[in-house]
Amino acid sequence: MENTDKNIYFHVGISKTGSTFLQNRVFPRLSKITYIPTNKYHRIFEEIKSCQSDQILVSREFDRQFEREITLFSSRYRKATPIIVLRKHEEYLASQYKRFVKNGFKGDIEDFFDLENDQGFFKALHLNFSYQIGVLKEKFEKDPIVLFYEDLRSSPKAFIKAFCLITFSEINLEKVDFRKKHISYSEKQLKAIKFVSKYFNLKKRVVFKNPVLNLFWRLYQAFFRYGILYFSLIVPSFMYSIKPLISPKYLKKVGKHFKDDWENCLKYKKTDL
Repeated sequence: MENTDKNIYFHVGISKTGSTFLQNRVFPRLSKITYIPTNKYHRIFEEIKSCQSDQILVSREFDRQFEREITLFSSRYRKATPIIVLRKHEEYLASQYKRFVKNGFKGDIEDFFDLENDQGFFKALHLNFSYQIGVLKEKFEKDPIVLFYEDLRSSPKAFIKAFCLITFSEINLEKVDFRKKHISYSEKQLKAIKFVSKYFNLKKRVVFKNPVLNLFWRLYQAFFRYGILYFSLIVPSFMYSIKPLISPKYLKKVGKHFKDDWENCLKYKKTDL
């Protein structure tokens, strides 16, 4: 474990909870704290060691690799303050599923997350937020700061101000871009790419050992993927199945299953934020 007097805040996501907005538009504009960008996370220990600031913010979103990455970071900086942002289970699951469908997942949501037998791509552990909070409590000396995506979505300025209070940082909110980066892909687009994924492997993956060849492969794959997404907009709606991409009943079932877990997480909510 590193011996350091630096005050480190470790924002661990999770993914699909506004992390990209915070990392790109908010954290770089914070003052009185040094933010280490996500593109430097692969060498985060060297970055922290060489940083001249006593106040440091690290941010990286995790999902299935949560415990592994937390264990690795805390083995060096156990005194860091972990910050996690949570989202209601059914919303989180739906958003994750859409992201994976866009990137080539060809199964239904029950294949993605199997509530009955836990045989899906995402496991019950990945949606057990109380467990994740417990991991943070175990791995770090300081209790985790638990924030909520709904607060960021409904009152982004208040959320950012609260974040600044927590991290003893400051920001000029007038310089923050609050415009939506892009509108989420429509059900029509996602149904189209899910259909094509049954015949073509659109999953992001390394195909060539040569980095140049792999770069060309990634560009080709991205061109093909986004071509499908945007071509689908001109395909008549009657050609698509009327079955919803995600069953509302299934999401409601997921929400009910994790009701106690969510209520337990809400106990960490600070009334003054």
